[in-house]
Amino acid sequence: MSTVKPQELLRLLDGIAKERNLDKELLFVDLEQAMVSAARKHFDAEDTEEFQCEVDRFTGRITLWRGEEVVPLESLGRIPAQTAKQVMIQRFREEERTAVFSEFGGRVGEVVTGSALRYEGGTLIVGVTRGGTSVAEAIMPRREQIPGEQHQPGDRVKCLILEVRDEGSAVKVIVSRAAPEFIKKLFEIEVPEIADKVVEIKAIAREPGQRTKVAVASIDSKVDAVGACVGVRGSRIRNVVDEMGGEKIDIVRWNESSQILIQNALSPAKTAEISLCFELGRATVVVPDDQLSLAIGKRGQNVRLAARLSGWDVDILTPEEYTKSLDAMEAALLAGGLTDEQVDQLAALGIISVMDMEEIGSFFLKETLGIEEAVAKNLLALCAAKAVEVEADREKSKTESLQRKAAMASEAAKGLDDLLGGKAVTSAAPEAAAPEAAPTPAG
Repeated sequence: MSTVKPQELLRLLDGIAKERNLDKELLFVDLEQAMVSAARKHFDAEDTEEFQCEVDRFTGRITLWRGEEVVPLESLGRIPAQTAKQVMIQRFREEERTAVFSEFGGRVGEVVTGSALRYEGGTLIVGVTRGGTSVAEAIMPRREQIPGEQHQPGDRVKCLILEVRDEGSAVKVIVSRAAPEFIKKLFEIEVPEIADKVVEIKAIAREPGQRTKVAVASIDSKVDAVGACVGVRGSRIRNVVDEMGGEKIDIVRWNESSQILIQNALSPAKTAEISLCFELGRATVVVPDDQLSLAIGKRGQNVRLAARLSGWDVDILTPEEYTKSLDAMEAALLAGGLTDEQVDQLAALGIISVMDMEEIGSFFLKETLGIEEAVAKNLLALCAAKAVEVEADREKSKTESLQRKAAMASEAAKGLDDLLGGKAVTSAAPEAAAPEAAPTPAG
């Protein structure tokens, strides 16, 4: 340390403070404590108050005292100087860690724009500006990345500060592009009505990179929540979609009624009837046959997102399936001694199958219908037996359906073979006749 000139020391500390966004006064204090630690180690002193150090904030001159006596810095030698340097580096790191945690800890939930630095395994390292001058390294784990999205070094990366962890030796800033909250923040940026609290995002269900459903509501009857989010000619939602790399986003209207919310969440599919079972947290949705595939969605995505958005376990049935399910339950319950009115009472509560009966249990039946324990258990036994029959019928129908499809495919393949075979014969005939039709060359 003695080889560093006072003015050079000031420039060094000033540079460190600006580069790492640290308080310069803290660096002076750290340097003074480092010099005291080096002196104590050099003189093998145990008294923590024996040495004192002061760094002049204006000139950069270092003064070290042992009691009342000034200790020449040259007398400490090179080893204490190295010790002081190591202590300073350690303290600088601690100060930087504290500064990073303090700044980013207060920015959780904020959208930031950084630059891709590198990949470490499957984790993307993103450089995020802090304090307007320095850059901190944030990490984006694979689970927080949009599947299939790749970034090259230097690429702009907009992301959400998801979490800040103080792990002792380091502070980890976790960022995300896959979190549902990221979509919400992007809409807050694009839609002034959301930022002004006129339109509220009530729920979000997302499968990153594929599809997102957003339920919105307006506190002002003059403001259309869905229209505000979509924007003129879709300009606002298009900006969000572009940022997400083309991820599909459905804006649906929020409703306090679970039935209406589920109906909205399943759009663009049209529903015929929705039955809610509060006891099981299940919604049975009846859709026309021509809406079944649309309601379920590719690989079940539409109904899965609708379930997350509404908070209900959603089952999709066709009218025929719904009727069969009710008929099977009614047959079992009537055989167990219930009246038509009691069966209707259970159906009104959203219990529409023998499988539902198995789940609700005997206590619910006793309390709801006012029947004896023995009767309730007998009903459950009958429903369990009926459930076995229903499952067997389903498997049989499934097998028959597969067989019909296989037969149709076989017929189609045979027809295609016949067609191709016929074309081959007709195309070969002109080639065979060609020599006879060819003109005789002049001799």
